Amino acid sequence: MNLINSLNNQRVKDLVKLKKAGERRDKQLIIIDGAREIELAKKTGINILELFYCPALIKKEVKDFFGFDREKITEVSEAVFQKICYKENPDGYFAVAKTTPIKLSEIKLSDTPLIIVLEAVEKPGNLGAILRTAYAVNVDAIIINDSQTDIYNPNVIRASEGFVFKKPIVVASVEETATWLRSNKILSYAAATTGKNNYTKEKMNLPLAIIFGSEADGLSDKWLKKADKLVKIPMEKGIDSLNVSVSAAILLYEALKQREN
Repeated sequence: MNLINSLNNQRVKDLVKLKKAGERRDKQLIIIDGAREIELAKKTGINILELFYCPALIKKEVKDFFGFDREKITEVSEAVFQKICYKENPDGYFAVAKTTPIKLSEIKLSDTPLIIVLEAVEKPGNLGAILRTAYAVNVDAIIINDSQTDIYNPNVIRASEGFVFKKPIVVASVEETATWLRSNKILSYAAATTGKNNYTKEKMNLPLAIIFGSEADGLSDKWLKKADKLVKIPMEKGIDSLNVSVSAAILLYEALKQREN
């Protein structure tokens, strides 16, 4: 087991750099801040390279350090931990992991798949909340088009409570996604205010992908033209959109309800 107490240690400087999305992307690394999140990542097979912990900040000890080999574990001082961590109120556990991109062809589909497609979603908090809902309703996969945020942004991991690691997430273009859906005979419903029917009037117990756009701009013309149907959520006059994570929850639970009946 290693020990780092100095803020001038080069490893500390390298870890601080990983707070920047570009640095994480270039090195294909992610930082996982928190015992719950680390545990979920490890259970799902994420390749965790290093574990850092601070005894002074630990509120609840984890048995055997999640089962990591001792050479992968480093104890750090409170000052060092506060420097490298992302959370405002850390629990004393921090990990660095290697990302493994997933391709559309690698998605394993159930007999009646349910897919989420997110186009240009910008806010990490919204993405994280959608991922929690995705896990709750047991979607097959999440596909990200025109990604505007780092999928493994620490705020996404936190907002998803670590469930970002529990479902396949694929980054692909609109064209690639539309072609893949057609080849797998999966219908596509785009959530849009211009939709003809309310979502409750549509059949959602079929192989289905539900597509959501950004709150600011909605869906692109590409998806509005490529989707099999445009569906809407009824709203009072004067309101033209809902938070995208709320919209996702509404439509996904309708799909779940229809599949259970």
